Amino acid sequence: MALSGLMQNSLLLLELILSFNVKYYEMINFNHLFLKEWVYVTYHQKPEMVNALSIQHGNPGSACRRLRRGNYNFSGVPVPISAAPDQHQANTNKTSPGGSPQLYLIKSLNITMEVKDTQKVANELQTWISTTDPLSTAENINYEQVGDNLYNITMTFSVQASLYPRIENYLNTYPPQHSGRLVSTTKSTQNVTGDYVDTQSQLKNLRGEQDRLLTLLSHASVLGDILAIDQRLTDVEGQIEQIDVHLNQLNGQTTFYNITVTLQPSSAVLTPPPAAWSPAAIWQSAVGSALAFAEVLATALIWLAVFSIYIIPLLLIAWFIRRWRRMQGRPAVATTSIPPLSD
Repeated sequence: MALSGLMQNSLLLLELILSFNVKYYEMINFNHLFLKEWVYVTYHQKPEMVNALSIQHGNPGSACRRLRRGNYNFSGVPVPISAAPDQHQANTNKTSPGGSPQLYLIKSLNITMEVKDTQKVANELQTWISTTDPLSTAENINYEQVGDNLYNITMTFSVQASLYPRIENYLNTYPPQHSGRLVSTTKSTQNVTGDYVDTQSQLKNLRGEQDRLLTLLSHASVLGDILAIDQRLTDVEGQIEQIDVHLNQLNGQTTFYNITVTLQPSSAVLTPPPAAWSPAAIWQSAVGSALAFAEVLATALIWLAVFSIYIIPLLLIAWFIRRWRRMQGRPAVATTSIPPLSD
């Protein structure tokens, strides 16, 4: 009877594993011999797992559902249902202190303002933001000269999400309070809650698969099965690394927001009023123009003097050729003989 019960429980577990549509067994491609050996070892070393699976009154569907929900790990120790909730459900049920589901947002702000002294304002804004948010960083600062000691300045800051509203309000109210003008404000918000939750769920599922593969690897005794499990384990670890990088990126983007500030000199600074009529200024301008013309003329004469060793011979050759052509084209003078006079 005991042997019959052992065979019945072993065959039940074997049937459940073979019919269990889980990607781990499909990709590993276990053979029946290994599964039978694993069932035998598991039954003798971890009998509570087989007993727990067969306690469902011979209902394989119930046991499969419990395995699919992760209520049994492969070390043979049953896990309570409440101890292994679905990751997606756990994340979607995560609530903020106000009682509403937590949202993961990526925000950015682009603000452009006109001020009198852009360099002074840039220093003031950097000092205020770094004092308000000690964890903030200035990622990019560019200077573009647009006039005499006048610059367009673009600054990009990464600030904490919790301090973002306060910094946004300060920047919007700064120009009117400092004799400037707010040119434009552009805000963008991206909701990545779904991506964040799905990424967390994928990471947890892959880590669970990694643990199960490590458990199966410790029980494997056939070389082919060991190599197949190790190959799958390598693939899973690579996926874990990629998803972990993506999750860290989302954490950074939802924890710190980017703020770009563009400072432009005001129109009054860029276009000063025209100066009054001044004879001295006109005299200086005329003298400067005359000197410039003299410099150009002197430069031309110097170039002619240097290249005269080539120009003069060419001019002489051209003059001789022209004179020779004139001489060739001149008609010859006809001569007539006068007969002698006869007596």
